[in-house]
Amino acid sequence: MLDIKVIRENPSLVKESQRKRGMDEGVVDMMLALDKKWKVLKQEVDELRAERNRLSAQINAAKKEGKETSQLLQRAKEIPLLLEQKEKESNALDRERHTVLESIPNLIDASVPVGDATKNHILEVIGEPKKFSFPAKGHEELLTPLDAIDTERAAKVAGARFYYLKREIVTLNFSLMMFALDFLKKKGFTLVQPPYMLNRKALNGAITLAAFEEMIYKIEGEDLYMIGTAEHALNAYYMDDVLKELPVHFAGVSPCFRKEAGSHGKDTKGIFRAHQFEKIEQFTFCKPEDAWTEFDLLLSNSRELLTLLEIPFRFVALASGDTGRVPTKTIDFEGWFPSQQAYRELGSCSNCLDYQARRSNIRYEDKGERNCVYTLNNTAIATERMIACLVENNQQKDGAIIIPKALQKYAGFKKIPAAKK
Repeated sequence: MLDIKVIRENPSLVKESQRKRGMDEGVVDMMLALDKKWKVLKQEVDELRAERNRLSAQINAAKKEGKETSQLLQRAKEIPLLLEQKEKESNALDRERHTVLESIPNLIDASVPVGDATKNHILEVIGEPKKFSFPAKGHEELLTPLDAIDTERAAKVAGARFYYLKREIVTLNFSLMMFALDFLKKKGFTLVQPPYMLNRKALNGAITLAAFEEMIYKIEGEDLYMIGTAEHALNAYYMDDVLKELPVHFAGVSPCFRKEAGSHGKDTKGIFRAHQFEKIEQFTFCKPEDAWTEFDLLLSNSRELLTLLEIPFRFVALASGDTGRVPTKTIDFEGWFPSQQAYRELGSCSNCLDYQARRSNIRYEDKGERNCVYTLNNTAIATERMIACLVENNQQKDGAIIIPKALQKYAGFKKIPAAKK
């Protein structure tokens, strides 16, 4: 969440960010009004506590001197009742104030294009789309005849947007994970396999849970949610902690579970947009002054990974209205899908400033002072979506699929043969 000092001292900056996001700027005035009422109540509580202490001393002094204490004792009886009432009001108002504060998105960075998704800006295009001498097929059309995926049987046992992976595609899936983990390990990242479930406090530290709860799977009867990404669990690793050394680089590997409500058309077929998938996530804790250097580092890793996988891709800066509530800036990387003749999102890189760290109470110590760290996240590889992109770009006329050189040593094969006729 935002530092309340920013809202108090520069409300116009927060309102401007809200306008850029296409969101209600009135929430800033609401926050300030609640904060003002809370500060008045807090002052009244503090004054009552101070009066209680003074009265105690006055009563003791009066008794020693043999003076009348009835009025002092009467007031001493009244104060606890007044204090209890004022504390209840103050605590209720503080909870309301905190709820509104948590709902305000991060500030949009000045470099972010202003507008909706139509204003997203293409930053860089790497590689050229292949030209096929035959009509390019979609990944589901390619993999189903190979008996490599089965969405029909998955739908019977789990519902739409689930799948069975089979045969070489299972191997390819784990090959992608090992390829990305080896790559990041060599870059100095610590490999982490996190819990696949988080409690409400941990999850709410990474996201505005009230805004995203409908997208996340809740465990009935327990204070647990299935993770939608390793990012949330990695952020929670240092919850309520003070870091002594920065930066910290994590490479998280986990399944991800998302309801993905609202998607339609081709996205609902195959494994491009499913309720369950695997992902390797880059996550960084750093000092504020190093955040943009770390951002460039994560992007550089993505550029190198995608280049090694030999797919055409591009980097796209998301516009203010298309940026999530938590990041100050996000750059998507999109892969080319021949069957759609379009680039589609494979992952993203985000700088969240101190937004998550403030919610999660993650700080660092520097010269005797404690301040919030900054956090950044980046999708190294979302494997099922990457499989869809790889097989489409490496399909052969007979239905066979070539495996990129970088994956061949992990997969143990160079090609998935065409289906026998």
